[in-house]
Amino acid sequence: MLAVYAAAPNPDDPLAGLTVGERPEPEAPEGWVTVDVRAASLNMHDIFTLRGVGIRPENFPMTLGCDGAGTLEDGSEVVIHGVVSENWQGDETLNPKRSILTEVHQGSFAERVVVPARNVLPKPAELSFAEAACMGTAWLTAYRMIFVKSGLRPGQTMLVQGASGGVSTALVALGAAAGLRVWATGRTEEKRALATAQGAHAVFEAGARLPERVDAVFETVGGATWSHSIKALKPGGVVVISGTTTGEASAAELQRIFFLQLRVIGSTMGTRDELLDLVRFCAVKGIKPRIGLELPLEQAEQGFRAMLDGDTAGKIVFTR
Repeated sequence: MLAVYAAAPNPDDPLAGLTVGERPEPEAPEGWVTVDVRAASLNMHDIFTLRGVGIRPENFPMTLGCDGAGTLEDGSEVVIHGVVSENWQGDETLNPKRSILTEVHQGSFAERVVVPARNVLPKPAELSFAEAACMGTAWLTAYRMIFVKSGLRPGQTMLVQGASGGVSTALVALGAAAGLRVWATGRTEEKRALATAQGAHAVFEAGARLPERVDAVFETVGGATWSHSIKALKPGGVVVISGTTTGEASAAELQRIFFLQLRVIGSTMGTRDELLDLVRFCAVKGIKPRIGLELPLEQAEQGFRAMLDGDTAGKIVFTR
């Protein structure tokens, strides 16, 4: 079957190991199902896999893709949950033995993928396969950050740093739909316009002084924005962080954190139940994920290059 896979890790040149070609047909063990993949979305996790981060050398070659949408053998339309956590009760993101597709198990950038039966959910008719394929990683991460971790109430103000990536555009759209006042930063006028189109009530240049302090900041950038994020918070405010795409912060801002009684909360992916709630919320509210680039699976390298270059305007999706 056709697949997009990492042939070998390369920390310095991740695309050197990116291959589009034939891979063996997957076989579903007992309790697993085969999904005929119709669409799958690209995430930074796939770049990390190409670099060899979070995956053992013996697990290569590895089909990429953490999430997607497709059909089961009986024709049922489903969304894939990418967190594999067998024999665990409760929040699977806290399972130290959990994995994400592409770390241990082959991923979704292929004609077919096998996953545990609990890892497929009904796809709402309101979402296309391409739109549903965005839900499992980026949008689930954003949903958990806002509705599970932040403690925000409708009417409060949230700031999204770097609002053009997959998680950030989801944060803007979900926050606006939930009745929050959404502010966002962007490095370029184009990226700020994208945030406005997603529902942001105000946009600012990266690092700009804000008109007032906010109740919460949502961080996926890391070092480049961390100091600004902490300084943007009201006393007692919260920063929720789910990524550090620009690396670690040079200063932790500890004095400001303790003196203003700020909260710093980490957030990783989300649970199956949260994904189910997310797709229902999107269906009920008519929310559509922003897709910046949609390509056939055969042209996946173009999508990877766009992500590496920071040329994103929403999610990058591969379709069949």
